[in-house]
Amino acid sequence: MTIAAGLLAAQQARFAATDPVLPAPAGVPEGETLVAATARSGRVAAVLQTHHHDPGALDLLWSAERVWQLFPFPGETGTEGMDALLRAWRHRMDAESPGADSACTVTWPSRDAPAVRAFLAHGMVPISVLALRKAPPPPPPASPPSGLTLRQAGPEDFEEVLALVALTFDYTALVTHRARPGASGLVTPQLKRNLAAGAPIWLAECDGVAVAIADCGWIESTPGSWAAELLPPGRWGYVNTVATRPEFRGRGVGQALMAAVHRHFHQRGATGTYLYYNPTNPLSSVFWPRQGYRPLWTY
Repeated sequence: MTIAAGLLAAQQARFAATDPVLPAPAGVPEGETLVAATARSGRVAAVLQTHHHDPGALDLLWSAERVWQLFPFPGETGTEGMDALLRAWRHRMDAESPGADSACTVTWPSRDAPAVRAFLAHGMVPISVLALRKAPPPPPPASPPSGLTLRQAGPEDFEEVLALVALTFDYTALVTHRARPGASGLVTPQLKRNLAAGAPIWLAECDGVAVAIADCGWIESTPGSWAAELLPPGRWGYVNTVATRPEFRGRGVGQALMAAVHRHFHQRGATGTYLYYNPTNPLSSVFWPRQGYRPLWTY
């Protein structure tokens, strides 16, 4: 069975009503089709994809080695339809031997509370949030930290940038993803390329010592692109990695750094900025909403 056109149309209407900022679902992904029935609303369906990441893959920094990803199409059935699809998925997984480094995942609109109820009832927990910001940049802090300077990093700053980026791996291993041996080595090639290309990677220095990093880039959301599945159309600033040395946290360094980043993107015509943060991270789950970011998708 394929996903009926009626279910896709209902999904598009559901997303538009749930959050007008969401891009409309463009179509049905490829994969194995799962079908379930509800007591009151008839049939619902989903597509299941399986992914395997080889040792040394960059994806392992934020993903399990084996992943089963569900794309539900519950139509207008709310909690009941999502519950039926999750039950069908659970039955399908009885045929698998996932192993320790594995995950079952769904990416779904953050504001769809009826679906959240079904996810929680099936033991699923939020790991990551895609959040965006479209407001004008704030003015520079009235009282910036003493001795603080902000500048874009270049190839000569690679060692300092890598050391700061590595801080995020150490911390997220405590609150979300598992620690990966050799994480710094996985990001090194891309980081060197970005620095050489003049990517918007920002350093915060206190009295000449690098204390915080904002590793950013540009993403185009155009029809048919992967970004268009997640973001409204436009040219977006992507805030990839932000880290502050522990001894400098709570001093306003991160706020000053992000104010500069937001001005940088705004002055160059960005539609807005977006990022991913972990809702179980006690630092980022507080910091990013204060910077004006609001959830769009939850994973």
